[in-house]
This record gives sequence, structure tokens and C-alpha cells, in this order.
Amino acid sequence: MIPYLEKLILDSPGHLITYADFMSAALYHPEYGYYMKAKQKIGRQGDFITTSNISDVYGRLMAKWFAALCKKTKIPYYFCEIGAGNGRFAHAFLQEWTATIKTPIQYIIIETSPYHRMLQKELLEPFPFVSQYERLADLNSMEGMIFSNELFDALPVHVIEKENAQLFEIMIGMKADQLIEHKVPLTNQEIISFLQENQIYLLERQRLEIPLAMNDMLQQIASALIRGIVVTADYGYTREEWMDPRRARGSLRGFYQHQLIDNVLLHPGEMDITSHIHIDHLIQKGNDLNLQFVTKLRQDEFLLKAGILKELEDHYDPNPFSEVSRRNRAIRSLIMPGGISSYFQIVIQQKGLKKISACLFDE
Repeated sequence: MIPYLEKLILDSPGHLITYADFMSAALYHPEYGYYMKAKQKIGRQGDFITTSNISDVYGRLMAKWFAALCKKTKIPYYFCEIGAGNGRFAHAFLQEWTATIKTPIQYIIIETSPYHRMLQKELLEPFPFVSQYERLADLNSMEGMIFSNELFDALPVHVIEKENAQLFEIMIGMKADQLIEHKVPLTNQEIISFLQENQIYLLERQRLEIPLAMNDMLQQIASALIRGIVVTADYGYTREEWMDPRRARGSLRGFYQHQLIDNVLLHPGEMDITSHIHIDHLIQKGNDLNLQFVTKLRQDEFLLKAGILKELEDHYDPNPFSEVSRRNRAIRSLIMPGGISSYFQIVIQQKGLKKISACLFDE
């Protein structure tokens, strides 16, 4: 990866590349990119963990919730997951679907990583109604639901900083075979427009990630969906939360062997790189693209409204070492204060539906 990045930098104007260019290479290069490699990334043997890997209850509950929504809204039983990783969410979803719901369904996975497509194909072999696509653009216009879990936080971002009342973009260069940062005056008009549209005014010495790639992803989702619902599960901040002094250095981080790494220039191609998303921009840009905002909930709030407590009630076992008891402990970990779900937001958007708010949950 380092020789590739060195050539990329040397071939770029001023021998500098943006953070977005660096992340695109480090994460998505067809041969060297972290997500593209045949390497376990999720779980104990990987670098990070997701909600789906704590328990199958997330996928199972989402299957029940989706089935109920389809009945209420009359949208087709067509579920599209973008970035399915090792396929565990899809497996749990489809296990529940075939066991208790049984209505014919079409399950679509959009996955750029050949390694992950292989894992998904092996795990989901028992379900013949699963289709895989490499890009969202490969999917014909659909009606149904588009779901993503920790998708937007993994998209490349630009990085800017304010110093002496001037805005700079942080660029990446090379010195003595080491990746280093350089500050250059901000001239990227897309970044400037992003700041103006979102009414973001940086404080002195504040650093911030700018997710221009979010616009393209939302455009692709809006183009693919004719009618239905978009559910985005991710961690992020509102405009006000970004201005909290505790976030003055931004949110860009690496995860390497379950260790949080502040310097994301280390271990290129071997480390996950992530940043918190701009929740307000996700909502506003979606509205601009006719993905109308419905609601935003913390993930634990969403799980409670979707009926996760019924899973505890219906599967009680006094034996603390049983599979049921272990599953119940996993359920509690998803909704307990300070647990993993309290850090995630669920944003729900819709296209072409009316009075969807009243259909979301059984009150």
C-alpha cells in the first residue's frame, strides 16, 4: 500500500492528496484496500464489532418490523441492504423471515468487497431469494426498503481546520517514507458550499470532517428507490453537537485489532478508518432528493419501539448458561444505558408514501 500511496502523492499536484483520496485508497483500492482484502474485519478476530455481531436479535427484529410495515404501507416485500459485511445481519433477518413470516421476499445486497460477497454467498446459501450486486447503480429502480448499518461513517471525508481565522484543508504528503499532513488554504468550492448550506462556522483550531461522498451515496439511493423507506443506522452528530468543544479535533479515527487509533495515517490498508456522520446534512440532503425525513431515534429507542422487550418475554429460561439466557443477555446489552445502541442513530426517510409516521410502530 505504501508504494502505491507514494506514487499517488508524487503524481498529484503539489505532491499532496486530500484525506478523501487517502481514505479511498486505504479502504477501497481493489487490491490493497482494507475493505477489499480477504481478511476478517468484524468480530473478535477482526478490528471492530457491530450490533449484528453481538446478537442475531437485531436482524430478526428488523425482519418482523419490516413485515409489519409492508402490511401497513402496502410496499412490496423487497429489502435492500447496502454494505452487508460478513452477512450476519442478513442471515438473522432471513432466518426469522423463513421461520415466522414466510411471505415471499426479495433480499438484495449491495457489496463492493469481493471477499465479503464470498462470505455472504456462503452464509446465505440456504436462501435462494438473495441477490448480490457490486454497486447500487446496478440495481434497477425498486419499491421497498433500503437499509444500511454503519455505511456512511466508512465513506471518505475531507478534513479542514481553522487557524488564525483562516480555513485550511488538511492534505497528505510523504516524507522519508512516512505519510504526513500539510495545511493548504481552503479553495475547494464543494467544501465551502457544504459549510454554507449547513451553517457551520468553525471555532479557532477546530478540525472537522466534510463528507462530500455522502451526497453521491444519497443521490444513488434516491435514484434507486421509486417508492418506499430508507433506514440508516450510524453514529453521528447534529450541527449543535459538532460545535461542542470536546469535538474540536473532529472524529476521524482508526480501529486496529480492537484498538482505537487517533493517527489514521498509520497502517494504511490494514486498519479500519471511520468518522461520525453529519446527521443534519443526511436529513437535509435527503429532503432535497425527495427522501423525506420521517424521524430520528437512538438505536436503543428504535429497538424498544420495534418490540425488543417482547423477545425477552417470549424467551425466558431460568438456566443462566442456556442459549436462550445468553441471547437474553445480548438483548439487554443492546438496550441498557451506555450500551452500544445508545451511540447509534436510526434515521428513517420515505419516498412516495403518505402518513408513514403513524405506521412505523405499534403504540
